[in-house]
Amino acid sequence: MPAVGAATFWMNSPRAVEPLRLRRIPLFAALLCFMAGDLLALLYHPPAQLAAATAILLALTVLSLRLTSRLALIPVFALWIATATWCTQIELPIPRQQPLQQLADGLSRTVRGSVVRVRTLPRPPPTTAQAQFETPEPDAWETDPAPAIQSIDLDVQAVEVLTPDISTLQPTTGGIRLTLTGAPLTLHCGDLLEISLRLRTPDIYRDPGAWSYSDELLGEGIGATASINSSRIHILSTTKPTLRCRVFSAQTWASNRLQTFVDSRGNHALPPHARLTREDASMLNAMLFGDRTHLTHALRNSFERTGTFHLFVVSGLHVALLAAALFWLLRRLRLPEGSAVALTIATAFAYAELTGFGIPAQRALLMTSIYLIARWLDREITALNALGAAALTVLVADPRALFEASFQMTFLVILAIAGLAIPLTQRWIRPHARALDNLYLLDIDPLLHPNLAQFRIRLRLACDLTADLLTPHLRNLPVWLLRALSWLANGLIFSLAAELCMVLPMAIYFHRATVLALPLNLIDIPLLSVLLCVAIVMFLCSLVSSWLAAIPAALTALLLHTMRFTVDALQHAPLFARVADLRIPAPAPLAIAIAFALIAITCIALRAHRRRFIVLGLAAAMLIPCVILYPTPPLLHPNTLEVTALDVGQGDSLLVVSPTGQTLLVDAGGPVGRGANVATSSWDVGEEVVAPYLWSRRIRRLDAILLTHAHSDHMGGMPAILRDFHPRELWLSIEPGDSPNLRALLAQARELDITVRHLHAGDAFPWSGLDATVLAPELSYANPNQPVNDDSLVMRLDFGRSSVLLEGDAEAPSEAAMLAHHRIAPATLLKVGHHGSRTSTNPAFLAAVAPTNAVISVGQHNTFGHPRYEVLARLEAAHIRTFRTDRTGLDTFLLTPNGAISTISTAPR
Repeated sequence: MPAVGAATFWMNSPRAVEPLRLRRIPLFAALLCFMAGDLLALLYHPPAQLAAATAILLALTVLSLRLTSRLALIPVFALWIATATWCTQIELPIPRQQPLQQLADGLSRTVRGSVVRVRTLPRPPPTTAQAQFETPEPDAWETDPAPAIQSIDLDVQAVEVLTPDISTLQPTTGGIRLTLTGAPLTLHCGDLLEISLRLRTPDIYRDPGAWSYSDELLGEGIGATASINSSRIHILSTTKPTLRCRVFSAQTWASNRLQTFVDSRGNHALPPHARLTREDASMLNAMLFGDRTHLTHALRNSFERTGTFHLFVVSGLHVALLAAALFWLLRRLRLPEGSAVALTIATAFAYAELTGFGIPAQRALLMTSIYLIARWLDREITALNALGAAALTVLVADPRALFEASFQMTFLVILAIAGLAIPLTQRWIRPHARALDNLYLLDIDPLLHPNLAQFRIRLRLACDLTADLLTPHLRNLPVWLLRALSWLANGLIFSLAAELCMVLPMAIYFHRATVLALPLNLIDIPLLSVLLCVAIVMFLCSLVSSWLAAIPAALTALLLHTMRFTVDALQHAPLFARVADLRIPAPAPLAIAIAFALIAITCIALRAHRRRFIVLGLAAAMLIPCVILYPTPPLLHPNTLEVTALDVGQGDSLLVVSPTGQTLLVDAGGPVGRGANVATSSWDVGEEVVAPYLWSRRIRRLDAILLTHAHSDHMGGMPAILRDFHPRELWLSIEPGDSPNLRALLAQARELDITVRHLHAGDAFPWSGLDATVLAPELSYANPNQPVNDDSLVMRLDFGRSSVLLEGDAEAPSEAAMLAHHRIAPATLLKVGHHGSRTSTNPAFLAAVAPTNAVISVGQHNTFGHPRYEVLARLEAAHIRTFRTDRTGLDTFLLTPNGAISTISTAPR
């Protein structure tokens, strides 16, 4: 029987899905061995022992190859494990820039360095909420309160070293990130600057789970930061720019060109719904070029809560979508496959350059390139083997990548597509989709499986019936509908597979279980693939003329606004806060291991031919989120009263855990200083520091939150905590007359059905095995103006013969009132008032409390002079063991009913 096209007789055709055999995925198996070796390298391996083991494995490999090739697999894979260990051993550590950080001591020094990167910072939005800030002590110094306008990265060449006799410029290496105020400067890549400034090291929050801004900056080559007015910068000369500087310049140039087009006449001539706004430009800059500088906090939060923020992260998704779209287009244009691969890789490389050529973009480019080349060189290569080749190349070059979120997420997405989605589509969708081709070519039917041949016959009858009932022009309507249905089914399976695997990194790194991310991604990812192509065409056209770019700009705006509409519509759904955006602790190590085992079982079972194995694979896939989201008990200290002072910088936040396991969070930190405002601050200490610590303790919900008073350094993190942990009660005292941030917090509490309790001095009640007593403020106390420190709610918690006094920021008048009303009695632990300011912890008050231990919550780089030496001297004279969060980090105090107290600290040993 003659074949038609590429078709062959169905009984002689290969199976739609080949079983997962080692000979078809040797590179993927090598990748798994390399990953195992990378994990084992976390343990100490002396080079001598490693060299001996490698030599033995080489000898075993040669010997086994002479005997039988199958026997050689074991030593070969063991060699890959040893190779991973060698790569980890010889990899250079990330430079910690210790010499530069030692000079960040607050002294004014002259710094000389060349410009590497210049970015324009967004202007802070106008707000009617007046900033609530503290007044510095007389000896403290304040930073420039003017808004920041530019960010400049410098490669340091020399820094002034000061001695009692002389000061000299000494060669120093490292990177500095300058924040400029005043008038903007026109700086170019390679400009040599000389500046007198105070260097600072980035704040480090020594709380388990807290995000480290310092480590992120070190990854970007930045070891210190500084703030300065632009008028104090001196440009000495211009040097030859480095390659890194040129890459950053390309990103900045592309970002500025897009902003320029938004303000052009061609864009303003478009209808409002098809016109790009400045907010649209900030979204496009993030999607296209990786510049998220101008993304507002509200916009970021909208996409984060709906599980679609990855749309703004230029990584494997963007590079892969762009490469796939371009490769598909070039093949449609009949370009030879080798030329299409070369042109696709070159275009992807140029695109990665415009994104700043960051580490995630580099890895994504490398993996995409190797995948395309591998597929081109070996047409029979499986997707898993191509993934193994790409990921193995990345890990050999940088073994640390295995422990980074960007690599893990890219790897899991590709694994989900190659290991889960492709077998399912090849088994259930692809045969029927191919059967739609050449429907009226009857010679194909005998070559197909009888079920597919019968499917084509029924479809031809349906087409004939459609032509009779409607019109002959719509004869192929059933075919069109089935093709659309197959595309939709493909998209659903691919999205579902990706979401099942992405549950794990989303829970580990982002503490989110976005239940409705699947339908959103099903809509937005295809839109993103089209949007990327259209937006790049628009950008290229805008380089010639804004009018030439008008049509692609209109299409870009419509696609972007559609994506934004889907996110906003979901976010305002009635049950969104309780169902769609679940915040969860990271899964336990055992759950992570089980999840990876389930992924492996799914990949193997879905390629089997027996139906029971396929059902087993589908069941294993459905169990992945169940294992990850299964609630585990919190990590608590039973039968003790725990008080943990969190390291939140210059602010307050304490976790109190009762003997029966109920949790109370006292304050949640926040921004501080002149201009600090909860509504406009881009840094959310509640989301980035307090919440991760609670999740590290596997706490999913708080029983109560106590807000001492409405200053930003105590309540700034509260909105995030309310949103993430849904406490049952909110305790506070008075409501100042002029506090819009507090009014917004109370409105949020009502929206979340949180019970609000107002407490005053004299209130006493039992709480979870403790006796709670309110000491201040008095019932008659009122404040019609802005919040002040004496608004602080002061509470005492008693547990047998142990007790804790939580003073908030109460100052001398409040302390005097408590003494006058005879409310003060000796306590085991004192949370020192107002960060150790001299306005609190007066001698009479301290003598009445007579604590054995005290803790001061204070920031390492605070400009208020806290804690004051008078207070420290007072505590030392009373022989009170004192802890400071700026020195010891997070401090945990465990109190027993017999009056004993023990401490746990995160201070470096």
